[in-house]
Amino acid sequence: MSGNEAVANAIRQIDPDVVAAFPITPSTEIPQFVSKYKADGLISTEFVAVESEHSAMSACIGASAAGVRAMTATSSAGMALMYEMLYIAASDRLPIVLAAVNRTLTGPININTEHSDSMGARDAGWIQIYSENAQEAYDNMLMAHRIAEHPDVMLPVMICQDGFITSHAVENILLEDDEQVRDFIGEYKPLRHLLDPEEAVAIGPYSVSPYVMEMKVAQSAAMMRAKPVILDVAKDFEKTFKRKYGFFEEYRMDGAELAILIIGSAAGTAKVAVDRLRDRGVKAGLIKLRTFRPFPAAELAAALGGDSGSVKALAIMDRSEGYSGNGGPLGAEVRMALYGRADGIRIVNIVYGLGGRDARVEDFEALYSELAELTGKTPHDIPYFKHMGQRE
Repeated sequence: MSGNEAVANAIRQIDPDVVAAFPITPSTEIPQFVSKYKADGLISTEFVAVESEHSAMSACIGASAAGVRAMTATSSAGMALMYEMLYIAASDRLPIVLAAVNRTLTGPININTEHSDSMGARDAGWIQIYSENAQEAYDNMLMAHRIAEHPDVMLPVMICQDGFITSHAVENILLEDDEQVRDFIGEYKPLRHLLDPEEAVAIGPYSVSPYVMEMKVAQSAAMMRAKPVILDVAKDFEKTFKRKYGFFEEYRMDGAELAILIIGSAAGTAKVAVDRLRDRGVKAGLIKLRTFRPFPAAELAAALGGDSGSVKALAIMDRSEGYSGNGGPLGAEVRMALYGRADGIRIVNIVYGLGGRDARVEDFEALYSELAELTGKTPHDIPYFKHMGQRE
């Protein structure tokens, strides 16, 4: 099945109380499947067909504030339209789950893969987890509520997959048993909600200056507390379903001297390049980042080995343009994570795949060759960032 259908099946198994959604390519299939499940009597979910993505997130906020599980799905301009409400959902500490099918954020108008939509929301206070393929999109969705609803966290979660490449391409995946999934996720018991007759609460009140900073600091602390929760849920998932996840995947990093750090579906293509190069004796490796928020800075630095490790050159792959003259958002975060921890690694930030531009195995093989050349250069002789794959 496709990644969209896989995510929709996860939603069917979760059977949330409310799904509010508005269609936009390439995430439209997710609410379409959910509405059919509702029509066929397979779920008890209240499906709300709203008039915009802003309204979809608003409806989820109202539902979650009332004490029930709420979910939605969107892409690109749809996510941009709900940006205001993303910040509200996070600051109100509402454990909403969003299926984000990554697509170029217009303009120019384009409907293909890019991470500019979710990266534009990277500082909204949402946990962000990215998927390489349909199986990971399904698995990540099954873990999302466990993470969001943990009493130490209480933050919304965004599960991302690449538009069309993952969302529409069909591949074999393993769907788990419905009852086993429901047992794994468990029943949602909100700490407090608007309809609690025993305790009067206000959700989303105006926050005056003497209090707002404390609220934001508490929100930031919750994001940091999400790190051990993400790992604990992944361990329970592995115990239950036999598939292992962490903040990132290290692929053939043992003794790797040349490495790529990447997010999303292109990791699968890059892994083929790594295998080819390893067969030729090149010490190539790859790190596929799964959790972007909270950002695993210290863990990434440790995985790359610091100045005493084997990695000599690293390419940080951004499928989003930062327009800063310094590359993309992932490049900025990783450089900061490695500063003072791995200053000996030669680093270049690569912006690639914009608007769905193909990144081929041969492109990654050529990139590893460029990394080999960087090992003999001083940091001042290395371009801070470059674009890959565009025509001259």
